[in-house]
Amino acid sequence: MKQILISKGQAILEEVPAPQAGPGEILVKVDTSCLSIGTEMGSIKSSGIPIWRKALNKPEKAVATLKLASSIGVAKTWQLIKRTQSASSPTGYSASGVVMSVGRGILDVTPGDRVACAGSRYAYHSEYIRVPRNLCVTLPDKVSLRDASTVTLGAIALQGIRRSQPQLGETFVVIGLGILGQLTVQILKANGCRVIAMDVDAGRVELAKTLGANVGICALDSEGLEEVAILTDGVGADGVIITAATESDDVVANAFKVTRKKGRVVLVGDVGLNLNRDDFYKKEIDFLISTSYGPGRYDAKYEELGLDYPIGYVRWTENRNMGEYINLISEGRVNITPLITKIYPFTDSEHAYANLNLGSPQKLLVLLEYPKESDYSTRLEEVKSRRSQTVSPINVALIGAGSFAKSAHLPNLNKLPQRFTLKAIASRNGHIASSLAKEFGAKYSSTSYENIIADEEVDSVIISTRHNLHAEIVIAALKKGKNVLVEKPLAINQAELDQIKSFYAEVSREEKFPVMMTGYNRRHSIYAIKMQEFLDGRKNPFIINYRMNAGYIPGENWVHGDEGGGRNLGEACHVYDLFLFLSRSKMVEWSAHSISPKGSFYQRNDNFIATLKFADGSLANLIYTAMGHPGLPKEQAEIYCDGKVAVLSDYRSFNTYGGKDFSFKTPLQEKGLKEELIAFADAIDGGISLSDICIQIESAEIALNIEKAILGGNQN
Repeated sequence: MKQILISKGQAILEEVPAPQAGPGEILVKVDTSCLSIGTEMGSIKSSGIPIWRKALNKPEKAVATLKLASSIGVAKTWQLIKRTQSASSPTGYSASGVVMSVGRGILDVTPGDRVACAGSRYAYHSEYIRVPRNLCVTLPDKVSLRDASTVTLGAIALQGIRRSQPQLGETFVVIGLGILGQLTVQILKANGCRVIAMDVDAGRVELAKTLGANVGICALDSEGLEEVAILTDGVGADGVIITAATESDDVVANAFKVTRKKGRVVLVGDVGLNLNRDDFYKKEIDFLISTSYGPGRYDAKYEELGLDYPIGYVRWTENRNMGEYINLISEGRVNITPLITKIYPFTDSEHAYANLNLGSPQKLLVLLEYPKESDYSTRLEEVKSRRSQTVSPINVALIGAGSFAKSAHLPNLNKLPQRFTLKAIASRNGHIASSLAKEFGAKYSSTSYENIIADEEVDSVIISTRHNLHAEIVIAALKKGKNVLVEKPLAINQAELDQIKSFYAEVSREEKFPVMMTGYNRRHSIYAIKMQEFLDGRKNPFIINYRMNAGYIPGENWVHGDEGGGRNLGEACHVYDLFLFLSRSKMVEWSAHSISPKGSFYQRNDNFIATLKFADGSLANLIYTAMGHPGLPKEQAEIYCDGKVAVLSDYRSFNTYGGKDFSFKTPLQEKGLKEELIAFADAIDGGISLSDICIQIESAEIALNIEKAILGGNQN
């Protein structure tokens, strides 16, 4: 399928793999999409700004980049910067079309329904889009797909009006008569208000009058303010809604001046906000901000997970605003046709973008109409790869293309051309999969992991999706005979882990079975090898105390939810596996305790202590906390054994005390990421024992047991 992407100051039409509807999502074949002239032109301009200028504009990001360079090195940091600078990004946020399929859990929308869709991360300018249920509304027969494509703009205008709480007979001023202003004028009229429309452009003022404004004023200066005073008998407007876009502070100041005592001013547009206290203090004016489409906006649980707000407590949500706007169109209270400046074929979108800023006045509403017939394929052959394929014995595919895969797995695969050939990259977002496939020389890209698992040319897969999908994809790949390297955690519940155990329980020790390796990279680090060497030949059990100063992650982040499973399962599991690696012994006892935080700022399962005892008598203790300071190194370990001590500091230094004192340092962190891939290749070439599989499963079970303890108090 084709999709518009923004890159290096241009809007380009690219071929990318089509999306699929996930749980709670709807797959839509787009009929019409609506260009956001200001936002999208801003994105195009921003994408063409050189790196050095961006650093000057945002010095705090430059400081963060320097810190990153000190951790991973200048070369890797520069590669990340170049990738970010050259990356293409999707655009679009309002569209309409016909439902092709629905994901699990969708019961009130069916294929063939006509829908309007919103969301800057979903309603792209693309032949096919996947949209969460709460960002989609079905259409009545009277509403055309063309008109419905403006649903996002309509919901924004409607939410601004709701914030102002208009009453029948009140007088409102609308400042700024772009597309949002014109919609606001019409909806205020439908609400029984008298409307004064203000803009410096005479054509827009006249258009607003034809759409219902009682009065139009072609001025935003003192003359315009005086006219409002005359029209309101010197009292002032009951409310003002600002839909203008300008850096000037005068717009807000003038809005306060034309508002009556105890009136309301609502900001919908983007204007200067250096406020003068005298402008609003004496009148006791309420100054309100309207957040986009309405309640639910910027709430991932509402937008992505589909958790609705009860109508008895939140009458007008994001989705309900979208639906009511569609109703206003259906009833003839909002007229879209006079607002449309131009309609372009989607295939001529580059021309459409090139013309956005041409002519005066600036265009109001520009739409893209899509071909009735288009190709739907979740797989895209990459015919213009920048790297030639290297023939090697292991054909590998990457499933999941998040930040870790982009910064670690893909660059490291590129460094091992004699061990791996990258056959495919899969991501839920087709533009990401396609872009990375071109950059790293994959044969094809896809939005479907099923495509990859069904591909007989793919020997092995690397799974780097969100945690809740790991076990599902592992099981599917193993059953197809694929070798698997899966990022931790292996599973986020016991039922998933039991399925993996069952697969290997049925495997004969004599037959060749697919390799499974979990991404416990710490055991492959040179520092883990040094720690193991330190313990070689010991006469007594050892004690290790490991501190992970993990840093704070907000509670709404996905790692804490159903997709992530929490930080114990998702990160502390690294340390449990390292303990098993160092002890070379089976765990026999464990205990764990978490703090009970005051309030909800911290999670119970990201501030805890876990202690393990092994069959040889060794003890291992983990302190995992999100309450530390970022100035302290993230990971430190102290090992005590036979009168000697070894200290690991953040995988950058290793020192021993007693015996033959030994020091080892590296300029950068060495957590074993590249070495893990080499070990994966070695296991594929030489085979892996069932005991090695059992150790990985044991690490996962330790994490699951500790999770129960820190959340529910169960101890062993």
